[in-house]
Amino acid sequence: MQKVLRVEDFFTRVGRVWPAGRRDLHWHLLPTEAEARALTVPYAEVVSRPGLQPVPPQWMHCTLLHAVGAGRSAVDTDGLVDTVRQYAQTVTPFTLTFDRPAVGPVAVEISGWPGQPFAELGTAVTEAMTGSGVPFTAARSRYPHMSVAYTTEGAEDVDAIAVKASLADVAGPLSATVYVDRLHLVEQWHDGAHITWEPLAEVHLAGAGAPA
Repeated sequence: MQKVLRVEDFFTRVGRVWPAGRRDLHWHLLPTEAEARALTVPYAEVVSRPGLQPVPPQWMHCTLLHAVGAGRSAVDTDGLVDTVRQYAQTVTPFTLTFDRPAVGPVAVEISGWPGQPFAELGTAVTEAMTGSGVPFTAARSRYPHMSVAYTTEGAEDVDAIAVKASLADVAGPLSATVYVDRLHLVEQWHDGAHITWEPLAEVHLAGAGAPA
């Protein structure tokens, strides 16, 4: 017998450790506008239903680290960015390839590969945050992924099987890519339905530039 996927409100779950309105530092990989649209537009209608909150292209993000409890005012961001920049200059830009979305208990997400360069970046920014001396809880992404929609109020009524069937009916490319040539430090918050942030710094990888 197939196990029924139970969906719950993402914002209620994260609100236990990341309350609405609190600004925490995050390190992200961010797609360009064109990349984000390629990742979201084909599925926009499917995820626009009660209990799901679509992520607009401009707020698509691939998290390396959520420094839970650490805000901008508590950290020497200049020193932090300098530390990450020294490491970044040893890393060659690479491309992440993302598959079509899958339905999880708190989001409809796309996962990507290769995982190794992503994991190495996650380790580096986590070590830099730890070295900054500010207390925080590290919430690292274990694999590259982005959410095209979060579960929200009414999530318990989402029919996960119906969403999966609708996603399977979407005709189009099976994957899209994101060129990774920089890291983004942001101060991020949510209001119980949407995630937004303020950009703080961009750190370029070695010889970063547009792919040929």
